[in-house]
Amino acid sequence: MRLGAVIGRVTLSKTVSGLAGARWLIVSPFTREHYQRGKETPLGLSKDPSVVVYDDLGGGLGQTIGFIEGREAASPFDPPVPIDAINAALVDEIYYQPFSK
Repeated sequence: MRLGAVIGRVTLSKTVSGLAGARWLIVSPFTREHYQRGKETPLGLSKDPSVVVYDDLGGGLGQTIGFIEGREAASPFDPPVPIDAINAALVDEIYYQPFSK
């Protein structure tokens, strides 16, 4: 699972029948720089490409989420659907204290 910030939403005019009515989020994944800031406010957009994530948990703009990519993202669906990333967690707080030398 990776963490990222929700920076937008996607609205589709047509979709696969198994995904009708689904919500889609645009997520900017966190990078090493985001974690190394400790308790400070996270940096803005990531230098990594943004990801479109299927959302059935209700993630909102500016919220931190945990998302899963790859084959595991389609696992909750029967029959499998063609998605690459799914929202797996709504994150309330991140505590990270890097080791000091």
